[in-house]
Amino acid sequence: MQEEKTEKRNPWFWIPTLYYAQGIPYVVVMTVSVIMYKRLGISNTDIALYTSWLYLPWVIKPLWSPFVDLIGKKRNWIILMQVLVGGGLAGVALTIPISNFFQYSLAFLWLLAFSSATHDIAADGFYMLGLSQGEQSFFVGIRSTFYRLSMITGQGLLVILAGFLETSTGNIPLAWSITFFILAGLFIAFFVYHKFILPYPKNDLPAKKDKSSSILSEFTKTFAAFFKRKNIGIILGFILLYRFAESQLLKIASPFLLDSKEVGGIGLSTSEVGLVYGTIGVLCLTFGGIIGGIVISKNGLKYWLWPMIISINLPDIVYVLLAYVQTSNLWFVGAMVAIEQLGYGFGFTAYMLYLIYISDGEYKTSHYAIATGFMALGMMIPGMWSGWLQELIGYKYFFVWICIATIPGFIMAKLVKIDPEFGKKK
Repeated sequence: MQEEKTEKRNPWFWIPTLYYAQGIPYVVVMTVSVIMYKRLGISNTDIALYTSWLYLPWVIKPLWSPFVDLIGKKRNWIILMQVLVGGGLAGVALTIPISNFFQYSLAFLWLLAFSSATHDIAADGFYMLGLSQGEQSFFVGIRSTFYRLSMITGQGLLVILAGFLETSTGNIPLAWSITFFILAGLFIAFFVYHKFILPYPKNDLPAKKDKSSSILSEFTKTFAAFFKRKNIGIILGFILLYRFAESQLLKIASPFLLDSKEVGGIGLSTSEVGLVYGTIGVLCLTFGGIIGGIVISKNGLKYWLWPMIISINLPDIVYVLLAYVQTSNLWFVGAMVAIEQLGYGFGFTAYMLYLIYISDGEYKTSHYAIATGFMALGMMIPGMWSGWLQELIGYKYFFVWICIATIPGFIMAKLVKIDPEFGKKK
């Protein structure tokens, strides 16, 4: 009787919190860890290399996504993974103050990353199973908004808090340990809320399979179906190269803002970076995502693809300006970061909706996971060398290279094929 009552729960009750929860561990692993390790004295080369390796769970998540499809309900997977994510956050908090913190905290970040990647599989499948295509187009902006709000919480408000604790305690490891304990408590609260509030859609069932076939054979069938798609080479090229420049910029932006002017940086404090990059920047990124979802729902993905790929790449030039000017004026730095993040948010909407577009079919949860796995690979590999390249050529020439690195994305946008009607709200 309970399942009948909650089957059609209003999406506003669960989509915002689900994607807010989905964003927290990702932003911690990919961005907050970069700021934390920079403040704890790790080099840009090591930060970029090892935190880029943390993309691996998202890269290989297609290898276990069919099991999420075939075993149990997406709702149960979501709840279980939220418990594990909370445990991983607590583990990082406990290891920061000890010797060899870099190795031990990375181990817990790996646990956090694998739990988060599995949570992504289940949550994204739950999203597609519970909403019509028109609702998916409308809520893609909403889900991106709350995903971005989690970024404000993670790399904005909590980084500001960490900076305040650094100053007030005079103990940088203790400040970051407290910050991660707060994150752990927040995630346990998500677990409790979603255990009671998530709906029970009728189609949230294990994927159908022949009784005579094994899970392994179904896995092979599911995986092979994705690579049999028409124009699969162009599809993969688009996924891998759409954010080729952004994948390198993401790893170096925060260290650039934190580094002193003597080594080519801006020289902001931890709290100032939390305000400029993690709050103002993410608010603009969020606003861009909302507008992107709205306009695509009216005119379709194909209509807006080129304006969006221009908007995600062209504003990268602001970092060239910042590297040459090297001003610490928060208003100016904030305005430059806001421009870049606004364009990123607007352009990223097209990218996410394209992943949904190519994932339609019987195994949409698994195929979406495969697509996002390649998305993570496209972020992981360029990110790994970005720190080494920056330290080799300096911040000025590195950001010039970022502008050149936008070219492959434009080439793939010219080649990709999209149904003109996809994404329109009907």
